[in-house]
Amino acid sequence: MFNAISKKLFSDVEGAPSLIRRLLRENFGKYKYRYMLAIFFMVISAAAGAASAAIMKTVVNQVFFDRDLFMVYVIAGAVMGIFLTKGLATYGQSIVLSRIGNSIVAKLQRDMFEKVTRLGVSYFDRTTFGDLATRFGHNTGAARGVMDLIVLSAGRDVMSVIGLVTVMVWQNPLLSVVSLAIMPPAVYVVSKLVRRVKKIAKSQFVSQTIILSLVKEMALGIRVVKSFNYEGSMHGSMDKAVSNVEQQANKIAKLTARTSPLMETLGGIAIALIILYGGYSVIVLGQDPGAFFAFITALLLAYEPIKRLARFQVTLNTQLVGVRLMYELLDLPEENRASASKPDIKVTKGRIELKDVEFDYGEAKALNGLSLVANAGEVTALVGASGAGKSTVFSLIERFYEINKGEILIDDQDIRQYNMRSLRENIAIVTQDTFLFDRTIKENIRIGRPDATDEEVIEAAMNANAHEFIEKMEKGYDSGAGEGGTRLSGGQRQRLAIARAMLSNAPILLLDEATSALDAESEKKVQTALARLMKGRTTLVIAHRLATVRDANMIHVLSQGKLLESGTHNQLYEMDGYYRHLCELQFTNSSEGVQEKSAN
Repeated sequence: MFNAISKKLFSDVEGAPSLIRRLLRENFGKYKYRYMLAIFFMVISAAAGAASAAIMKTVVNQVFFDRDLFMVYVIAGAVMGIFLTKGLATYGQSIVLSRIGNSIVAKLQRDMFEKVTRLGVSYFDRTTFGDLATRFGHNTGAARGVMDLIVLSAGRDVMSVIGLVTVMVWQNPLLSVVSLAIMPPAVYVVSKLVRRVKKIAKSQFVSQTIILSLVKEMALGIRVVKSFNYEGSMHGSMDKAVSNVEQQANKIAKLTARTSPLMETLGGIAIALIILYGGYSVIVLGQDPGAFFAFITALLLAYEPIKRLARFQVTLNTQLVGVRLMYELLDLPEENRASASKPDIKVTKGRIELKDVEFDYGEAKALNGLSLVANAGEVTALVGASGAGKSTVFSLIERFYEINKGEILIDDQDIRQYNMRSLRENIAIVTQDTFLFDRTIKENIRIGRPDATDEEVIEAAMNANAHEFIEKMEKGYDSGAGEGGTRLSGGQRQRLAIARAMLSNAPILLLDEATSALDAESEKKVQTALARLMKGRTTLVIAHRLATVRDANMIHVLSQGKLLESGTHNQLYEMDGYYRHLCELQFTNSSEGVQEKSAN
């Protein structure tokens, strides 16, 4: 599975220049003046480095040969000034780049989060938590790393090399040519390493997503893990993923480190030849010893920035993997972009009609020419075996997915002709697995209508039979719900979901097995709250327990994405068809009436 993910994510293995241009175009302009300040500091630092090499000629000639004591004081003061200037410039450069980098990461994380909220549900169906988390953490950091690397290489390293090479050429042009002869073989070897680093970096990203996904699974499924003693298997999966990341990181480190012995060897050969020729020219030919020492100093100082420049391509391509993935996310089509310019839907009665609707999840056919009606102000139930298409109908009404064929009408309006935001403002939903955010009770209810007053929130909670238990909590409505609502019972979560739906005051209500997982006492409280919520609204109910929909105005029986039967409970039961078969699986007749079998 993860091999398939890897191939999909990294189909574009090149395009580095275009990625860099885009990254600079979108981020450099906003910070150009701060970057100019950082580059100014780098120029000062590079000039100070060149000056520290150039002054060696004066040090050798004036101090060791001319023995001028006054010049000792002058040179010592000059050296102190040069290195103080360099230190302050390096500090300034570091502070400016850090602030720019932090700002870039913050901006990109905001952009990515905003983008993710505008993507369709189908994106989350095919994307793991680990993938998303890695993009938010690693990829935004990679974008910052590329920006810093480009500026530092262009500003600090290139300028330092230019300054020091200038000193070298000024002191001895011939030796400069000899010393720079190491560059072509270094460039050739590094280019070979770049391709291997790209491949390993891609594999490392996939392994990192697996680690984060396993952590999430463990946190959310901890009760299952412990109940079934599944720790060993989880440990094994995590150990494999961590080992893969470790091995890949070691490979990248090994490849990156290869530039060092390469440069050390080539640099050592060049320096040895220079010392050999330089020493001979000073001793035998009587050339200026100060110039020779200045040249050697400049060469040694240029050595580190040259090594960094040699590693530039390797480091850059490692970081560009993350940048490419970041832009892959930012460039995804948004679900509501096309609908944003469309008019708002006007829902007056709330009548829902599906006409010959077809839909599939890839190759799996979910709905096959389905037609049904949910009349305004009435309760309409959808029943059928698992996989019949009931939940798919809900998803299509909310336009989480787009139908392949047919029409979905609300008050005779094709929902595709209106913007999604206004459509969803007219729909409230309560599901069997209520999700609450890790925020206060008040904030979770207010999701139904963010501009609601505290009084309206409390009124909604009262109508949902939730006020009593909320008041008993330590901080009342300001108590935290916990991640996913873990601090509340199932019944309490359901009542908060009902309060949320009540606060939205939407004319259409979707109920997806809202009481299926509750005990008798909690179910009674929730059913009472639901009765208040359903009053005067068009309500579409998904039910597996048929006893909960016996009083529905209309029951539609689905099977394999098709409508088999429609009618009231009594009408369908008398038909002696599929609905009656479902009833007989769940119910037994007794002298005391219809009793529901215990279902597990």
